[in-house]
Amino acid sequence: MTNEETSNPKNETIDSSSPHYIHASDSARQMQTNDPLTDNRYIDWVQEMANFLFAKNKMGFVDRTIPKLNEMDNTYMPWMRCDAMIKGWPMTSMEKIIRGSVKYANTLAKIWVDLKECFGKETAPRAYELKQKITIKRQGNNSVSAYYTTLRSLWDEISSVLTTPRCTCGRCTCEIGKRLNEFQEKEHLYEFLMGLDNEFSTIRTQVLSMKPNPTLREAYRRASKDEQQRSIVASKEIHVQHAAFQTHSRERCNNVNKQNNIGDKSGQKDSRQEHCTFCDRDGHKKQGCFKIIGYLDWWPGKTKNEKGKSKVAHVDSEASNIGALSNNQY
Repeated sequence: MTNEETSNPKNETIDSSSPHYIHASDSARQMQTNDPLTDNRYIDWVQEMANFLFAKNKMGFVDRTIPKLNEMDNTYMPWMRCDAMIKGWPMTSMEKIIRGSVKYANTLAKIWVDLKECFGKETAPRAYELKQKITIKRQGNNSVSAYYTTLRSLWDEISSVLTTPRCTCGRCTCEIGKRLNEFQEKEHLYEFLMGLDNEFSTIRTQVLSMKPNPTLREAYRRASKDEQQRSIVASKEIHVQHAAFQTHSRERCNNVNKQNNIGDKSGQKDSRQEHCTFCDRDGHKKQGCFKIIGYLDWWPGKTKNEKGKSKVAHVDSEASNIGALSNNQY
């Protein structure tokens, strides 16, 4: 027997399937929702928190199906410990100002009731705000899937704010429930079609002309399929334009290279065609022959006689204009 069992002989192991069971990883300061509770986010928050409590087998502490017994009962202390633990989960998932309004609640059930009284009542301003958002909602730059998901979120929230009449006869002989569902389905269909972009005008006309009108899911499927086909066609056009641009650029580069090569070859050919008839060498003509006009001072291999040679311009004329000078001297 361990020291812990000796000091606490009444300690009993709680089954993991019991709602009083607390896992070793559970903590009262855990954030159990995606976003904290705010004035405009009660519906989403309460759904997320309820799902989490149900998954942890603790929803009975909210609806009071797991009652608090007297102190003499064996489950009294396990119930108190578990309620103290799970009471911190919604408290951590609230804004500070909302947390201050429920921090003195004794149990999780009391916190749940207080929040419902503050935020869960049907309010005309919130219903009007949601209805206005649905009316002016447009697809814009969003995809059909993102646009449809946003509408579904608004429809779910407004259905929780505005209580919809339902058939309670249990036999549906009056068909009130069926007609209400059909009316709501058509309303959602029209709101979905109204917000689609103009490029889906053909799909909108096809859906509205069908008798009877298709369901909302069928209209969404048609619009999503049409969007997918448009995306495939657009990607093919971009690929063709890109390939044509590359071909055009390659042809221009080839033409420029050919022109450059032709120019280089013609220049080399012209250089080879130059021939001096005086010294019988290629690369220059007679008018620029150094043996006629004289060598420059920097010319390598220049002799002393050549250095003193006069630098005169060469003229092809046979006779000199000055009679005292020879043709070469002139």
